[in-house]
Amino acid sequence: MKKKKKAFIKGCIIGFTLILLSVLIMYFGLAKYYGGGFSYGTWINGVYCTGKSINEVNEELLEKCSYEGLTITMGDGKSYTILPEEVNLAYTFKEPLEKYLKSQNPYLWIDNLIGSSGEKTLLPALDYDKKTFEKKLSDFGIVEGKTDSERKVEIQKGDKGYYLVNERENVLNAAFARSLIYEAFESQKPDINLESEGCYSNLPLTKKMEDTLKLWEQLKEYQNCRIIYQFGEEQVPVDEAAASGFLMLDENGNFVFDEEGRLCTDEEKVYAFVDTLADKYDTVGGVRHFSATRGEIVTVEGGIYGNKIDREAEKEYLLQAFLDKKAEIHTPAYTQMAQKQGSDDIGDTYIEVDMTLQMMYYYVDGRLEIETPVVTGNTSLRRGTPSGTNYVYAKQRNRTLRGEGYASFVKYWIPVKGNIGIHDSSWRSEYGGEIYKKNGSHGCINTPLDEVARLYELVEVGTPCVMFY
Repeated sequence: MKKKKKAFIKGCIIGFTLILLSVLIMYFGLAKYYGGGFSYGTWINGVYCTGKSINEVNEELLEKCSYEGLTITMGDGKSYTILPEEVNLAYTFKEPLEKYLKSQNPYLWIDNLIGSSGEKTLLPALDYDKKTFEKKLSDFGIVEGKTDSERKVEIQKGDKGYYLVNERENVLNAAFARSLIYEAFESQKPDINLESEGCYSNLPLTKKMEDTLKLWEQLKEYQNCRIIYQFGEEQVPVDEAAASGFLMLDENGNFVFDEEGRLCTDEEKVYAFVDTLADKYDTVGGVRHFSATRGEIVTVEGGIYGNKIDREAEKEYLLQAFLDKKAEIHTPAYTQMAQKQGSDDIGDTYIEVDMTLQMMYYYVDGRLEIETPVVTGNTSLRRGTPSGTNYVYAKQRNRTLRGEGYASFVKYWIPVKGNIGIHDSSWRSEYGGEIYKKNGSHGCINTPLDEVARLYELVEVGTPCVMFY
């Protein structure tokens, strides 16, 4: 029995030894196998790498590598993008793969088998044109600028009024921003927001700077005028540019303040603004560019038709309204009003007398209602009908027109300027052509009876009458 027991134990020892030797041979064999490549169960960026060489894994990783560039968002919301091809970006995973492979112990491949994960994420080594990269950052404005001590706070005057220059607010730390941008690009991030990354900050203010900011708040409120002038369909706001021009300045160009420290208003400057508006929108006797029926743009100057602003009333209004900080749309007062206000005060309803063609037209809402030949003033006797933009200021029936050496009865009388008007002329049998040159009227517009009768019934007092050669 003892011999059999010893033989059994000896057999077990030999069997166990053989199994252990087999396992060791297999283990060290696999360790040697993995020594030429990546260890068992190694995954890198989603690529299975077990037993593969660095070159093999590098090629597979490059096939999966894709980068569309970095979008940089600035503090003002503007965005800029650096594309890989713009800086000749090239990738390689060889260096990070070599480092990772060296960190693997081929004799510890069993770790991956019994639970230790071989999953790894690696970023490629990048090669790109850094000079071009720097130039793009410079083009984006991400460069070292003024020093903190050079950054100012001041009020300046421009075409649109006074404005604040504050170089100490929301200041970009360009060096910090550039370092983050490089890091983001080399990490292949799709975007970076410089404000969110803390690249902007406010610099401390001096006492003088704080006083400038207080003055700016007062100026900003002063310029915030909400009065709008209405001229027909046109509106003219009293905007920052206009309001800033109302400020009273001393001989050195400095602001003048009252006893309570408020900005003072120069009344004469307010009045000058009203005069400027009136000069533009007063149309009585002014120059107009009129689209004539004959197909030309004619220049018509003079006449009694048009708008004339009551300048004194408006000066008084604007000064008080501005000081009271009123917010309203204001129609100015007029001493004379045309049918329409604004730059185009003629509109689509008017009488047109073309004295070169000896034709008269009457338009209603842009539609031609009357077209007739006429005879105007005798030019050979220097009685030519004067050009100008006038208007129908009355209508009369059965009147005798009197002048030096004549008295003429007419059935229809439509005066447009002084003693010049449109009327019938029973003594004429022909109209148009060149009759006016030697046998014209004393200045009136002689019109066939039927046509002047129609005009008399249709036209309203106040209708403009444009007369030109």
